[in-house]
Amino acid sequence: MSELRKPSEEKPTRMGKLARLPVFFALDGKRVLVAANGIGAVWKIELLAAAGAKVDVYAPKPGGDLRELVQDSDFANNIAVHERDWRSEDLFGAAIAVGTFKTDQESAAFTAAARAAGVPVNVIDKPAFCDFAFGSIVNRSPLVIGISTDGAAPVFGQAIRAKLEAMLPMGFASWAEAARRWRGVLQAATGLSFAARRRFWQLFTARALAEPDHQPEESDYRKLLAELHGEGAKVEQGSVTLVGAGPGDPELLTLRAVRALQSADVILIDDLVSAGVLDFARREAKKMLVGKTGGGPACKQSEINGLMISLAKKGKRVVRLKGGDPMIFGRAGEELEACRLAGIHTEVVPGITAAQGAASRLQISLTHRLHARRLQYVTGHGADGKLPDNIDWMSIADKAAVTAIYMPSRTYAEFSIRAEAAGLDRRTPAIAIRNATRPEQLVLHSTLGELSKNLPEIEGQGPLLILLGQVLESDSKAEISTARASA
Repeated sequence: MSELRKPSEEKPTRMGKLARLPVFFALDGKRVLVAANGIGAVWKIELLAAAGAKVDVYAPKPGGDLRELVQDSDFANNIAVHERDWRSEDLFGAAIAVGTFKTDQESAAFTAAARAAGVPVNVIDKPAFCDFAFGSIVNRSPLVIGISTDGAAPVFGQAIRAKLEAMLPMGFASWAEAARRWRGVLQAATGLSFAARRRFWQLFTARALAEPDHQPEESDYRKLLAELHGEGAKVEQGSVTLVGAGPGDPELLTLRAVRALQSADVILIDDLVSAGVLDFARREAKKMLVGKTGGGPACKQSEINGLMISLAKKGKRVVRLKGGDPMIFGRAGEELEACRLAGIHTEVVPGITAAQGAASRLQISLTHRLHARRLQYVTGHGADGKLPDNIDWMSIADKAAVTAIYMPSRTYAEFSIRAEAAGLDRRTPAIAIRNATRPEQLVLHSTLGELSKNLPEIEGQGPLLILLGQVLESDSKAEISTARASA
């Protein structure tokens, strides 16, 4: 009998160490000083002017590229060039100061003067003299993304920027600008609750992602508002979304799962969910552990159901996060039925189930057309923790079937005896996988008859899956071995 436990709130994960604090300066109309006594200043001057700053450039010998930039009609009113060296008094009143110098002595003097004037300072390509750093930029203004490697690998940062550039359509700039225009209008709208405003931005985001190149106009605002009003009272109600977290590797989450995690108010977490998956969750969301593990402490299903419903009735968006796929041995039926009876809106986001994840890591086709006619999922224990008494053993004995046994840690010995008695050859290849797709994955190759005595080789924490079938023969090893996953 499993030890009973109550749902408990997880301590929030703390922010990991940051090499740099990412901040965004509001420079529109503010004065910025640039001491251009070395190379590399022109790009920074253009960047500052593009941010709306009034840039005072001190350059004893302005180069042709700087003169060309000043003559550009887009920046003519934002840049003033002073053909002399900078002075300490020039720094007072500046929002930030940027310099480029040939020697460390010049750099140190500039940094000391800026700090004495209370002005954040950056010396280009000299991190030791910087209060802040410029990173690679993805510009979809007012959507702006900054990327920093703390100076360790600028080329790597540029490669990431190129990847993000390809992922983010240029049209996102128009949508971000529309959001800026409409936010104040929406805030001033009477009769809209916080939940309704949040729902508006969900509809807005869905539309932007679906039509990134569309130029949003005021008519789009009215359409979104009409759609919001069309949903009526549903907006004020909470909801429950069952989300499949996959077998463990966070990169196997679906995009829809990530969106659900990032919009949740409360996340109810299974023990089998890997910690890395929660990195994708909304940081402000409350996270509660409601785990059920075979043989270990477990929350009552009735308590989990009641908690979901009570939270949703308070208007919360609840994500029930489950390992693997929620519809495969995830008690989804019981939870969905409880929500329906309580009148709670529900959704399901499928996930990659453990058998799929394990097969991908092992590079085994579970439905090879020459060796497998059927793939079947079987639970290794019933509600009482024992081997279920209603397993179709004739199907298990089918030589053309591949069987994935979930949660078989305590019942596999009996399972193998019953399967062999039903006619399945004891030499049938078997593979046991613990912590499928995770860095700590362990794999044990064996046979139906021998696996029981070899299972202790991969004892430990984490979910266990066993695969049986002739299709595994090509991957079988001459002797029993354990192997860690190469994620």
